[in-house]
Amino acid sequence: MAQVTVTINSREYAIACENGQEARIIQLAGVLEEKARLLKDISGQINENMLLAMIGILVADDLLEARKNNAAAAPAARPTEEPDTGALDLALAGRLRLVGEKIKAVAKQIESL
Repeated sequence: MAQVTVTINSREYAIACENGQEARIIQLAGVLEEKARLLKDISGQINENMLLAMIGILVADDLLEARKNNAAAAPAARPTEEPDTGALDLALAGRLRLVGEKIKAVAKQIESL
């Protein structure tokens, strides 16, 4: 069993994983760190529990969108087509903006409790 140390929101975590999975764990932690930075940039200082919940919401939103897009694209997929990465980047930027706005709204609701 291997172990890798990752940093998320300036905290180090020792993660046990199967041998050979270290790079994947580091990659996944990088996604979480990216989400944490995005949230902190949008909302400023966030308590750790709220940050964890909001990161989870962002990751779940990404997962649901990927599933939806995969299901919609599956019948029409042609292996010879190249994806339009410019359009994908614009769509992703728009989606991230919407998710950021949703997070701000949820954070304001929670702060008012």
